[in-house]
Amino acid sequence: MPDLHLHDDGSLRHLLSLSGLGRDRIGGLLDRAAALRAIARSGELPPLLAGRTVFNLFFEPSTRTRASFELAARRLGALVVNFDIAHSSTRKGESLEDTLATLEAMQADAFVVRHKENDTPLRLAAHVRQAAILNAGDGNRAHPTQGLLDLLTIRDRKGRIDGLKVTICGDIRHSRVARSAVHGLAAFGVRDVRLCGPSRLLPDAAEFPDCALDEDFDAAIEDADVVIMLRMQKERMEGIAELDEAEYFARWGLSAARLARARPDAMVMHPGPMNRGVEIADEVADGPQSAILEQVANGVFVRMAALVELLQR
Repeated sequence: MPDLHLHDDGSLRHLLSLSGLGRDRIGGLLDRAAALRAIARSGELPPLLAGRTVFNLFFEPSTRTRASFELAARRLGALVVNFDIAHSSTRKGESLEDTLATLEAMQADAFVVRHKENDTPLRLAAHVRQAAILNAGDGNRAHPTQGLLDLLTIRDRKGRIDGLKVTICGDIRHSRVARSAVHGLAAFGVRDVRLCGPSRLLPDAAEFPDCALDEDFDAAIEDADVVIMLRMQKERMEGIAELDEAEYFARWGLSAARLARARPDAMVMHPGPMNRGVEIADEVADGPQSAILEQVANGVFVRMAALVELLQR
């Protein structure tokens, strides 16, 4: 991974995962995102990506991630091409590598890739010639820009990241969001991360040796500074001891009463889309401790930062 992530001079070549990037490099991306945000709020963003072409290759449905990558690139002056999967040659049997080579021959500078299979962005990064690969989510492995926007939102609210107590609740086993959050938090020295959910949706303990795994949400949320709720995928509900949505919310949903177990200034996060009344109550999602819309807003600036870091050379 480090060889694919970096140029020979140590600068970022691709953004595939937060694992192994380290505090300084991740912190630099957060600082760049914050700087771009400040410029956008005070005036017009400079066309830092003028003359660059960014292809969005989304092989899975997406609203927030795709829209924010597109806005990020366009607002910095790039040409954006949204790849039409339904009518592409991949439906005719063409390999992803050949599709990538064809598009790169058209002077593509970056590919934003989302795919249901683990390691697809990694596989394309090994194949690409000059263009940069940005992982917009692959399988259950990684979603690095989501991890970055979560870190930025935490730093905005708390003024720091290190030393916080963080609880992540929901479908951890299948969550690329949780994995990128854990990798990012670890880079900043966060040592108290609790992963909570139904036993069948918790990961193997060996995968997260530095995290506490707990089925009891009331215990896991105690004195937490940050609570990250994950979407309960309805297509997986039948596999959880036949729990229905009401039962799930009773045990693993974030209500105002349960949130009161966390620290009084605890912040609430959710990557979206939310299932209200399943993993989170309306009064919490829309309440003063919620940072959910801040996450959405920060997503655009984090993706700007990543694109600039990779393309402005």
